[in-house]
Amino acid sequence: MDFIFYDLETTGLSHAFDQPLQFAAIRTDENFVEKERVNIRCQLAPHILPSPQALVVTGVTPEQLIDPSLPSLLEFAQQVAALTEKWAPAIWVGYNTIQFDEEVLRQMFYQNLLPNVFATQFNGNTRFDILPAVYATYVRDPGCLAWSTDDTDRRSFKLDRLAPTNRFIAHNAHDALGDVEATIHIARLIATRSPVLWTELLDNAHKARVQAKLESFRPYELVTRFGGGEPQSYVGCFCGYSQGNNAQAAFFDLDALDPAELLNASDDALFAAVDATPKIIRSVSTNKAPALLELLEPSEEQLRRAATVAEAPEFRRRVGAAMAARFVEDPDAPPKPVERQIYGEFYSNADKQLLQEFQHAPWPRRQEIVASLSDTRLRQLGRRLVAFYSPELLTAEETVLFNSYLREKWSTPDAPETEWMTLEKAQAALDDLRAADSAEPPELKAIASFLDEWMARGR
Repeated sequence: MDFIFYDLETTGLSHAFDQPLQFAAIRTDENFVEKERVNIRCQLAPHILPSPQALVVTGVTPEQLIDPSLPSLLEFAQQVAALTEKWAPAIWVGYNTIQFDEEVLRQMFYQNLLPNVFATQFNGNTRFDILPAVYATYVRDPGCLAWSTDDTDRRSFKLDRLAPTNRFIAHNAHDALGDVEATIHIARLIATRSPVLWTELLDNAHKARVQAKLESFRPYELVTRFGGGEPQSYVGCFCGYSQGNNAQAAFFDLDALDPAELLNASDDALFAAVDATPKIIRSVSTNKAPALLELLEPSEEQLRRAATVAEAPEFRRRVGAAMAARFVEDPDAPPKPVERQIYGEFYSNADKQLLQEFQHAPWPRRQEIVASLSDTRLRQLGRRLVAFYSPELLTAEETVLFNSYLREKWSTPDAPETEWMTLEKAQAALDDLRAADSAEPPELKAIASFLDEWMARGR
């Protein structure tokens, strides 16, 4: 199966409230021989304020953000979606892509009314991430790679440090295509120098295989990393699925506690086991290529404890209920922004058919399609797209409402729930960049002028 190594450069760090500005991908065969490469950029969407730090880091200029020769974000999303179909079946691979780039892609498809939000997991596609593979390499075969440090001499696993440390000197960091080439370099080193480990890690790109391993109830080693610490391995076994979600498996730490001590525990004690830190029971996303590795020589005690879990189906059911309880939403909480409703429910077949038509219809027909959608999220997002790209179709009242939406969005006070870039945040970011001397004054002045002009449209 081919690999699709890809990377995004974005307007900021929020999955839901930023957007990609660049998508680069290199398709290779299983031996990393290049077959095709793509490098596309797009314009800034009308409702987004880009992070000044992101513009400085990526080198994207204000002129590029509004370059009329570039596709709109909607057209860009359509191009990327078409590639997920053209290249299928394939393994979509990147560096920290499952945690970041993949979520940005899903939001882009969702907010632009693409019918398949999970495009990298359909049509035979699946996902893999080199960053967890690097963590596993660090634990299992540390001599495979040369390890980098940051400016404080702490271990760093960032690609812009790891790649040059491993003699990839052509790395154009913070450019999507440069990061793709660096990722391929690291992947090739692991696959070449530690082929058994690479094969085992790559096998975890398939959800069904991860589930089969776990459901054997054999002790396995899970490698993960928390915060800024070094990667750690934990020996554990399968302990059920989160209630109603077999993509979230429970993994009982066999070295932390004898499961017999929890078999008859209260619901509160089980909840603490999956929620407290350090955890006794961890969550493993079976569809996110976890670094789940064979334990070659489990101890007799580990085998005995794993057998205890295997023989306790009611215990596993209760653990699954405790896991699900961690994410129960407060019914009295204020409604989420539409961006945060992406995983609320699946689309109906009728809505999916309308979304297919939407992608190729003229804007007057698109406006009619939006009004016909049964999903309130899609109607809201669709009305927004009409306002973005065909404002002449709006009534006077709708135009006033759209401009009010922009003003309120950008003038929202800074608070934990304000995840998007606002005027206040942008000004603070520019002040920080000036104080740190992180960019040339003319560059920062151009960004400040652009932001002011961009926001003037909604005033």
